[in-house]
Amino acid sequence: MPDLQNQQILLASRPTGMPVPENFRIVQTPVPEPANGQLLLEILYLSLDPYMRGRMDDAKSYAKPVDIGGVMEGGTVARVLTSKHPDYTTGDIVLSHSGWQRYALSDGENLRKLDPALAPISTALGVLGMPGFTAWAGLLQIGQPKPGETVVVAAASGAVGSAVGQIARIKGARAVGIAGGPEKCAFVRDELGFDAVIDHRAPDFAQQLADACPKGIDVYFENVGGQVWDAVFPLLNDFARIPVCGLISQYNALPQAAPGADKLALVMRDVLKKSLTIRGFIQREFAALRPDFLREAGLWIEDGRLRYREDIVDGLERAPAAFIDLLQGRNFGKLVIKVAD
Repeated sequence: MPDLQNQQILLASRPTGMPVPENFRIVQTPVPEPANGQLLLEILYLSLDPYMRGRMDDAKSYAKPVDIGGVMEGGTVARVLTSKHPDYTTGDIVLSHSGWQRYALSDGENLRKLDPALAPISTALGVLGMPGFTAWAGLLQIGQPKPGETVVVAAASGAVGSAVGQIARIKGARAVGIAGGPEKCAFVRDELGFDAVIDHRAPDFAQQLADACPKGIDVYFENVGGQVWDAVFPLLNDFARIPVCGLISQYNALPQAAPGADKLALVMRDVLKKSLTIRGFIQREFAALRPDFLREAGLWIEDGRLRYREDIVDGLERAPAAFIDLLQGRNFGKLVIKVAD
């Protein structure tokens, strides 16, 4: 495709603390021709997610970091523009992992065909994609809420947290959300139907959380860390379960230890005393269960029990600024970049 130009967003430098626009670089490159067995994908939607901050650091983790000069990674929904692969035809809509660019080559591995008639294709990056599956798997496989128990979830207006609370209620538990600001709290309470929601910016946040959980907390779905964890921890009941999905309040912290008292000994004392289960997880550990999730979540969306909100930003060039806003809690719902129509 020598007449087409591919817009790509590269990692220009590794951030120190919060990323800045200078950590990214936008380039134009020729669009390559697919070889036999390959596809040329045109990216329609790009997902922006907190985990991408970790990929910007050159640190040992569960996944390889993005190389300096490499295309920023991310989940995408794409259209097959040209196919030289027997399993795909021009016009197919697929879920891929093509990163921050307009066009990408694929050998057909790790693609999943999407049916636009079943749901808006952008939902494959949100409620019916990795965030929704993360919520479903982490809550049901690790949290295992029982009817009548209290489930608390941080970042409750976000893509993962919003699904966690709704699924908890579907399973008969009481859902308490934590969000930032009156607008997000109103959305969690009035549109998503949580039993209670607390603004973590309130000066008496810890007391409000305690009042909202008079019987303690049986499941805490951890997305944030920091002061939210500090308020939740004393309220955990014996045998409480804590799926640790993310720690967004700490993603931009410098490598050295944060100032303040070392609370590890006190935490471990209560882990022992209360028989707590704290388990970090990556959603791909439960990949074999994805068909069950898609079937169940699809039914919940259809009957109105599982609702979602998307924050769609138009234009690939706006991805760096939108990502920085995401890390500061400025998005509202699942953040998606619309790359093409």
